[in-house]
Amino acid sequence: MRLACAVVAAWLTVIAAPVFAQQPEPPPDATELAKKTQNPVGDVTALPFQFNFNTGGDLGDQTLFNLNFQPVIPFKLTDNWSMIARTIVPLYSVPGANGTSFSGVGDIQEQLFVTPAHPGKFIWGVGPMFSLPTATASPVKTGSWAGGFSAVGLTATGPWVVGALITQVWPMSDAGGEPETNAFLLQPFVNYNFGGGWALAYAPNITANWDASDGNEWTFPLGLGITRTTVFDGRPMSLGVQYYYNTTKPQGAAGQLLRLTVSLLYPRK
Repeated sequence: MRLACAVVAAWLTVIAAPVFAQQPEPPPDATELAKKTQNPVGDVTALPFQFNFNTGGDLGDQTLFNLNFQPVIPFKLTDNWSMIARTIVPLYSVPGANGTSFSGVGDIQEQLFVTPAHPGKFIWGVGPMFSLPTATASPVKTGSWAGGFSAVGLTATGPWVVGALITQVWPMSDAGGEPETNAFLLQPFVNYNFGGGWALAYAPNITANWDASDGNEWTFPLGLGITRTTVFDGRPMSLGVQYYYNTTKPQGAAGQLLRLTVSLLYPRK
């Protein structure tokens, strides 16, 4: 009986050893994950929170605060094609006269990118974009149902991730009055990854309002930022800070922007 128990115990030890000897899954490589997050049409599900503090310029010492929640979710269409859905939900606090302020939601936008599931050296995506008249803060209300397109192209070589995002929406139906949603955005991005998840980032939002008066169409910022992709308590995330100065801006606009970002990452295994 003792011999049988010893044999059984030894057998259980042999078959159980590989199970209990398994090591926990290693954390993702921070630098490679950072480069994936710098690709707008990558295969990483992300929940970014972008905190924008607009001050100076015609705002003086007042601050226009904007929080953008921008979930990015990739879908598999076929073995060769993927779709990336990016929703932009803006929240505003806009300063008014005599110390008043206007708070609420802005117009929600939806961007859809169709992109190759197995891209080459040049990565691209293109698709429709929609803007919905959901704003509740009166200074940012447009009353416009708008539609247009989004396109992105980039390449990743060594520590560099370089590309550009372009969007354009035109009013399809408008409640009347200003402003209308006839907006263009060009976002060039240059990221240099120098290890450990750290990266220098240049990604200004160059915008144009085609319905604005002469001399007030464009906003052209210059600046720089730094990001860190890391794992905190088992959760991959990206943290960043950027500063931009508006060299060209419309009347009434801020002169500078401080942007803080927190993005929760869910990479595919």
